[in-house]
Amino acid sequence: MATLKHCSRAILLCLILQTLFNLSLAYRVSHDGRAITIDGERKILLSGSIHYPRSTPGMWPDLIKKAKEGGLDAIETYVFWNAHEPLRRQYDFTGNLDLIRFIKTIQDQGLYVILRIGPYVCAEWNYGLEIFLYFPLIRGFPVWLHNMPGIEELRTTNKVFMNEMQNFTTLIVDMAKKEKLFASQGGPIILAQIENEYGNVMSDYGDAGKSYINWCAKMATSLDIGVPWIMCQESDAPSPMINTCNGFYCDQFTPNNPNSPKIWTENWTGWFKSWGGKDPKRTAEDLAFAVARFFQFGGTVQNYYMYHGGTNFGRTSGGPYLTTSYDYDAPIDEYGHLNQPKWGHLRELHKLLKSMEKTLTHGNVTNTDYGNSVSATVYATEEGSSCFLANENQSEDSTITFQGSSYNLPAWSVSILPDCKTEEFNTAKVNTQTNVKVKRPNQAGNDQAPLQWKWRPEMINDFVVRGKGHFALNTLIDQKSTNDVSDYLWYMTNADLKDDDPILSGSSNMTLRINSSGQVLHAYVNGNYVDSQWTKYGASNDLFERPVKLTRGKNQISLLSATVGLQNYGSKFDMVPNGIPGPVLLVGRVGDETIIKDLSSHKWTYKVGLYGLDDKKFYNAKAANSERGWSSKNVPLNRRMTWYKTTFEVPLENDPVVLNLQGMGKGFAWVNGYNLGRYWPTYLAEEDGCSTESCDYRGPYGSDKCAYNCGNPSQIWYHVPRSWLKDGVNTLVLFEEFGGNPSQINFQTVVVGTACGQAHENKTMELTCHGRRISEIKYASFGDPQGACGAFKKGSCEAEIDVLPLIEKQCVGKKSCSVEASEANLGATSCVTGTVKRLVVEALC
Repeated sequence: MATLKHCSRAILLCLILQTLFNLSLAYRVSHDGRAITIDGERKILLSGSIHYPRSTPGMWPDLIKKAKEGGLDAIETYVFWNAHEPLRRQYDFTGNLDLIRFIKTIQDQGLYVILRIGPYVCAEWNYGLEIFLYFPLIRGFPVWLHNMPGIEELRTTNKVFMNEMQNFTTLIVDMAKKEKLFASQGGPIILAQIENEYGNVMSDYGDAGKSYINWCAKMATSLDIGVPWIMCQESDAPSPMINTCNGFYCDQFTPNNPNSPKIWTENWTGWFKSWGGKDPKRTAEDLAFAVARFFQFGGTVQNYYMYHGGTNFGRTSGGPYLTTSYDYDAPIDEYGHLNQPKWGHLRELHKLLKSMEKTLTHGNVTNTDYGNSVSATVYATEEGSSCFLANENQSEDSTITFQGSSYNLPAWSVSILPDCKTEEFNTAKVNTQTNVKVKRPNQAGNDQAPLQWKWRPEMINDFVVRGKGHFALNTLIDQKSTNDVSDYLWYMTNADLKDDDPILSGSSNMTLRINSSGQVLHAYVNGNYVDSQWTKYGASNDLFERPVKLTRGKNQISLLSATVGLQNYGSKFDMVPNGIPGPVLLVGRVGDETIIKDLSSHKWTYKVGLYGLDDKKFYNAKAANSERGWSSKNVPLNRRMTWYKTTFEVPLENDPVVLNLQGMGKGFAWVNGYNLGRYWPTYLAEEDGCSTESCDYRGPYGSDKCAYNCGNPSQIWYHVPRSWLKDGVNTLVLFEEFGGNPSQINFQTVVVGTACGQAHENKTMELTCHGRRISEIKYASFGDPQGACGAFKKGSCEAEIDVLPLIEKQCVGKKSCSVEASEANLGATSCVTGTVKRLVVEALC
């Protein structure tokens, strides 16, 4: 008995000591009207979005390391409900869905975490996803939620929905608490978000929407996480929620509570891309301008959306019609390379802002308007002052006298003077190199030779000839009712035409008319292919009408609906129809008379998915009899509904690997069973809207500004993470829906081919080939050179001596070099007084 008492006391003492130890690691996160505070100290916080399902665990450490080197304090991520709960109460946190591992990887780098639990995320996520093999259903919301009894609408006062939302939110919070991941437990999570951009749509839900958002706040607060909660784009966020801003610019945003700091949860670094859409580009100058303006006007927490966009693997892209690439023109590109000059230009800005943290969070603020969109802001403390000089004019440079000194301000720029005397940074003056990335052929083994293909047909006769399916109803169904377990759903019916059927009198001029939801539609009649049709991003309905020939008796009509992601944003987005809402009509014409036969209420038989996708038959090497039925003879080209398979060796070195699918139509690609995502190289970007001129950073950015790639395939390159590859033989499987030519397919690696360094006068030009050696200097000039990387040319003046040999001596053969851009180092120039001089160098890697 005495021994048990001693043991109990020892255990109690251990628990007390463990609790005291945990408390010693904890830190207190709070806020006032000026800033987020950590252990009572006001902070300037710079954050960037990296979504764990859009990369792989093998990529996470390097991505986070580069984010830290770029000057970030925190990583922000959504939590993807439908990824983690693909079926009700069945959870998945494995592989690239290992949220806890991701957060701990961030913690290992010494960064904070902003956790946007939502659980609605938008994020251009499918339903805003089941993905074949190694990827679960990933959307903003799981589709099973839409189909639950008692659910009328999502994101409103509905008990069934609210119970499910609370269950998932509590699950995530409890998981984080168990691993002691909140700052109040010594972990990295300093902020959490509930709901997402609800203020953009709340008015459409009326009083129920207001009641719902109040419930969200109370529910979140009850979870007692010990760090502040935020609500983005929610102008009347209830206390104690902090409302925050999303957008390209948030300098004019004001929180709804004077005790809330000014937080920018989404600074859009670029934009997403759609099939048929142009490639977006947001310049480093404009992005830096937006950040500087935000901090000029009292901002203290800013998050880049995205800092690394990544890839919509499997079926994760939403829209509909959003591409597999989610590069977003982010500071770290889809493959993990630095997107220069954006990454480096922002890094310099981050360093300066952090050096001014005390002044920006404590200083008295004075604003002066100089007219013509020019202003000055002074932050003053007893220890010193920091200043911003801004020229918001979109076309005219300006020179102002400020505190007795003259400053030149380029149009649409902000100069930062940390001591209110010396300009240390101007958003329009980029002193960071530009990287031009190139694709290089696979050098492994014999892989320079064409890939050797096998093939097999997708078995469709059961559907297009016999009309066999899994279930039947006397109505057309919304494709979401199948819980979106596949892109594909067969709709099959019989048109049994009697001799006296009036429609037969117009059989010589008959059409099949289908009202669809705007997704891809393939039509077959009596086993014969009729045609296919699709729309583009932004379309939610479409009318398909084609001539058909029907006969007396039974006529088999089979329609294959193929979704390209589900709606992920907008008021009541969950109610947008998918598949074939109907009506489905046979239309006959006899002279001026039109005869219509409505098939919508006929008996329709349904088959979810495709034969080759069932049980992962054709793309998973572990599937039973996975090699049966494949042939290497007479490999067909441009054949619809066809599977292709080949093997390849891993490309040498460690550069990112991409798959070139030029020549293919539309479908899916798997490497070693991992789904790379939807491919659609035949979908060309629109012809208009791109400029051959260099992008002018001046003026407000929009998603169409500075766009490029008009008239070309929206996407031909598909990321193959190296962690999915293995030594020896690797397998590539394709399902081709439209028909394509696999002979052009190849694997390549992405490397920096050209690096263009630049530095304004009295700054240092830094140049690197990122692990490779600088092999050649193609161009160098010190003066006022014109043009952009790859197209530099002499301006009105330059150094009196040729600087190219000097740069060659300093840089060629080295992995990196630095050169001071000054007349003392490079010699006098022929430039007149007042010329803005810079050094530019173009190097091959």
